[in-house]
Amino acid sequence: MSQRTLRATTHPRLVMPMRGRDPHEEERAATPLELFFDLVAVVGVAFAAERLHHALIEGVGIGGLVSYALVFFGIWWAWVNFTWFASAYDNDDVVYRLSVLVVMTGALVYAAGVPRAFDERDFMLAVTGYVIMRISLVTQWLRVARDDPPRRGAALRFAIGVAACQLGWLSLLLVPSLWPVAWLVLVPAELLVPVWAERAAQTSFHAEHIAERYGLFMIIVLAESVLASSLAIQTVLAGDGLTAELVAVIVGSLLIVYAMWWIYFDRPEEHLLDSLPTAIVWSYLHLPIFAAVAAVGAGLVVAIEEASGHAHLGWTAVGAAVAAPLAVYLLSLWALYVRLLDDRVHRLMVPATAVLVLVAAVSPSPVLLIGLILAALVTMKVVLRLRQHAHLLS
Repeated sequence: MSQRTLRATTHPRLVMPMRGRDPHEEERAATPLELFFDLVAVVGVAFAAERLHHALIEGVGIGGLVSYALVFFGIWWAWVNFTWFASAYDNDDVVYRLSVLVVMTGALVYAAGVPRAFDERDFMLAVTGYVIMRISLVTQWLRVARDDPPRRGAALRFAIGVAACQLGWLSLLLVPSLWPVAWLVLVPAELLVPVWAERAAQTSFHAEHIAERYGLFMIIVLAESVLASSLAIQTVLAGDGLTAELVAVIVGSLLIVYAMWWIYFDRPEEHLLDSLPTAIVWSYLHLPIFAAVAAVGAGLVVAIEEASGHAHLGWTAVGAAVAAPLAVYLLSLWALYVRLLDDRVHRLMVPATAVLVLVAAVSPSPVLLIGLILAALVTMKVVLRLRQHAHLLS
């Protein structure tokens, strides 16, 4: 256990100055409080994936996908803001801990509002939870403005920008008819706040800590797909019988989950987090990556229900439910780092695989075929790595 983790388990001081953490601190690991926050985020991700699964089964279509995207954005954006703030200013005092607990409470309220957002397009409860999370962060930035003079300008911009966006969200509770327009305005506004604030004075962050935190969130969203594979095995053990279709779904699901994990963590970090501007782009590109991975889990649950006879969508629709988010996942990873690689073959492999995955959606056994295609991609990546290693040694 690292010294940072050990310190987080001791009794904190009541109030400590909010000054920037050392961005080169050794053994900087996720704290117990950050892991506790992740546990709450799991609830929101699970609710969003579950409602997407039901929307796919019921054939809701575009409306369900839009609701999923909006709901997932709220979960992800609150997590991102907390993670980056903690990387820069986690002083682990009592006030900080209480503030994080308020954020977690807002996250639970937000998660409770997810079913209403999907089923009734009623975002009131979700927005209430979201605003609770964000206003708590405003108070933290005001502490930074007081205690960290070199970055006071950035802290005040963060506080003003976040607070202004929350006023926009709250105004929608009074005028619900403005929801469609508001999403198109307020979501970009939220994303632009860090860009605007950091121009005043750049806040510090710990690159290894950020990379670890995003890896942990990846594990969270992958859990939805793991749950789908577990559900398939439970279906067999429950007595529904081991059919050829179910075996294909189980094998394909496992290949897809393992391949998504392998492909994500087989990426460079150093040059992607070597400056704040590139780090912001790196962070924002994770939104489609994380949302797609959780959506794949929902699609795999649909495939299990189709194979066990509890859904009657047809394998083409099921294949699309799995292939579409996987294509988004692969193309987002390509945009994140693959396009920057010197290896031309590697740069072409990933988008080509995305195309093959979409084509596989119309096959009689789409989940298995998609899993085999991703397994082939992982195999080629491993071969390329081994060749590069051998070339360096020669």
